[in-house]
Amino acid sequence: MSAKIVQITKVRAEQTRSQKEFNRLVKKIETLEKSIVEYRETMTKIQQRALTELEPLRKQYFEQRAQLVYRFDRAYESSFFKKNEKEKLTYLIQDIAFELIDTARMEEFKPIYDKYSHEGGYDAVVEEVERINNMFSAFGADFGEDVGKHDPEKKTKNWETTEHQEAFGEPHQSRGQRTQRPRTQKQLNREAKRELETRAGTKAVRTIYLDLVKAFHPDRETDESEKDRKTEIMQRVTEAYERNDVLALLRLQLELERIDQSHLETLAETHLKYYNKILREQAQELEGEYEQLQLQARALGGQSAYLISNPFGLEFAFNQQVNEFKKTVKNLKKDLKDLQYDEVVRAFLKTYTIPDHERYT
Repeated sequence: MSAKIVQITKVRAEQTRSQKEFNRLVKKIETLEKSIVEYRETMTKIQQRALTELEPLRKQYFEQRAQLVYRFDRAYESSFFKKNEKEKLTYLIQDIAFELIDTARMEEFKPIYDKYSHEGGYDAVVEEVERINNMFSAFGADFGEDVGKHDPEKKTKNWETTEHQEAFGEPHQSRGQRTQRPRTQKQLNREAKRELETRAGTKAVRTIYLDLVKAFHPDRETDESEKDRKTEIMQRVTEAYERNDVLALLRLQLELERIDQSHLETLAETHLKYYNKILREQAQELEGEYEQLQLQARALGGQSAYLISNPFGLEFAFNQQVNEFKKTVKNLKKDLKDLQYDEVVRAFLKTYTIPDHERYT
């Protein structure tokens, strides 16, 4: 059974501000829920396609790159090539061999990499990179979370607790010695109001929950088939309540005819206010979940955030990646065939330039 649509249907001009906000939040949540389901389904489909379509292409790509290393290694050993050409061959061999070891886990290319290394071999390079990373991690830990960050709130807070104190003759205290300033009555009132709203919101949700429990608890049911039906309903009710999902509970009330549309139209403003607060929090959580899915997809495929912002873009980005691999593999096969001739290798090296930051001394 499809979920009932929860919406206040009276003419918009006749709706109160809370009713309009309720409808807006419900629509936003329903859109996000649908988007998350579609995005997950698309990710699953793409992961399956990656095994059958992308992985074989990646294997071919690395195999062709490996043949390229062997060809450049033979060229380096040949007396046909000059010193400046061998310098370029050295860079190319190391660059491609590192990719094969690091990305394709082709450990057999370590000896070739080490043969041309100026830094003590592959393992030494990796250790040096790890050492530098650890050094920067330790640097960040020593100076706390503020290192490299520009947080206006933290800056203001630091000014209030150090420079401000010293400017007005207050002794500077370390972080551990600093005492917390007493909260003002205004702050205490705000906190009390938030606590009261939270309790009221929880009570409003619990009211829906108890109504459903009272109607569908299976313990006193004698008919076995009806008992099974109520057990399934209670499982859905409990899961929604534990998530504090007011929208799901309202859907269940409509679906199970515990309320009708007129009930939604006449919801008290106080109830709407509490529901809206919970719905806003739920929408924020769903937005975070959707963003996390996009980050996962981006990490897997290395695609831009713009391309993978929706399921269609995610599938488009994957198809683009497959096509690029097909084109690259085709070009590599052609290049390898041409590069069997030393004259072609020389012509290629003549046009090739080592990046300035990578040039060997």
